[in-house]
Amino acid sequence: MKALIIVAAAIALSACAEGGPQGGVANYDALKQASDACRAKGGHLELQRDSAPEDLANYSCEKN
Repeated sequence: MKALIIVAAAIALSACAEGGPQGGVANYDALKQASDACRAKGGHLELQRDSAPEDLANYSCEKN
């Protein structure tokens, strides 16, 4: 199950800097997985301006 979540997070972040994760609750584990997947692509996870931090869809992978 954990591998499935990691793969899903990697797919959701595949459009680095053009989109973000598809949604869900931005808890510690979800943010860590999304951040790790983004970092593997050479970016960093960033909360979009004026967005609610509890929604995972409000984060995007930005190029460094």
